[in-house]
Amino acid sequence: MRISRIILKNWKNFKEIDVLVSDRAFIVGPNASGKSNFLDVFRFLRDVSKPGGGLQKAVEDRGGIPKIRCLAARAFPDVEIEIHISESEESVPAWKYSIGIKQETRGYRLPILTYEKVWKNGQIILNRPVPDDNKDKERLTQTYLEQINTNKDFREISRFLESTVYLHLVPQLLKHPQSFTGPDLSGDPFGKGFLERISKVNEKTRKAWLRKIEKALKVAVPQLKELKYTEELGRPHLEAVYEHWRPKGAKQREEQFSDGTLRLIGLLWSLQEGDGLLLLEEPELSLNSAIVSKIPSIIYQLQKTRKRQVILTSHSIDLLNDRGISLDEIILLEPSSEGSNMSVASSIQEIKAMLAGGMTPGAAILPRTKPKNINQLTFELF
Repeated sequence: MRISRIILKNWKNFKEIDVLVSDRAFIVGPNASGKSNFLDVFRFLRDVSKPGGGLQKAVEDRGGIPKIRCLAARAFPDVEIEIHISESEESVPAWKYSIGIKQETRGYRLPILTYEKVWKNGQIILNRPVPDDNKDKERLTQTYLEQINTNKDFREISRFLESTVYLHLVPQLLKHPQSFTGPDLSGDPFGKGFLERISKVNEKTRKAWLRKIEKALKVAVPQLKELKYTEELGRPHLEAVYEHWRPKGAKQREEQFSDGTLRLIGLLWSLQEGDGLLLLEEPELSLNSAIVSKIPSIIYQLQKTRKRQVILTSHSIDLLNDRGISLDEIILLEPSSEGSNMSVASSIQEIKAMLAGGMTPGAAILPRTKPKNINQLTFELF
């Protein structure tokens, strides 16, 4: 299953957008234009769907409706989300799911549903509020999506959204998790528990996945000879052996790995982990430009066998210079005083003409994302 289209109204940076999403989608735009906030809508739906989550917690984790609602919304109170889900890029949507949310005007000021709708094969099978909702308004504080006693007819949607994985691995969190106290974030987006995730995979699968990662690292990381999983006093570790003057080589554990090595391991592991939607935040960070240029083809090779949808954000011209990237796969964000707009790059004639003239996708698109007055950026002490 894959998300083929998303429609947003008053979600964070976006007053109103309606965009088609490919199996491999590259989100580009200036800083603070909403790239991360666009990915967060999929995380939000995951948090609503998963056990222990739900609408109230998903909204609370984001600071409440006032922090979610677009500043350009003005008098319109609702935040609206609609997704279309297809079996493949070529097929028509098998499912549509949409919700409208606003904050109570009095009382506890809780998030409440203004509507919740589900379509299956073009036929609407849920249209809330239903009569029982009108009798008991408290019911509108929960979606049917999050309740197993009410989502039977569309549990496929819930299971699909639950499987969403987001990765923006912060190497220092992985190296020194004990130094960062406080509650863990939902879904472990920054990789604090990454080693625990590896430990929970059965041994045969774990070894197979690590062998593939080891093969890639031998190409990307100088002198690396072996990568393996170990445990010490019940704690999981990654251990690398490097070619060295010692007969058996030099060993390092994850706290000694470079930031780029850890981010590459996290990327390669996540691409193999599951079949649900994978969200990647700037995977090029800390990586050599030659490695970055291979990321699109790595994802493509994965999708040939697993059919997994991958949506990533990027500022990297090395990543976007891959001529195998179609303009239908690139979504461009452009900020305005009324919130950010989103366009599939293939809908912009100027970009199409540039590619026809021989330019790469990155060279044609990334100049449009730079601040207009960037040449005036200086830092004067006196």
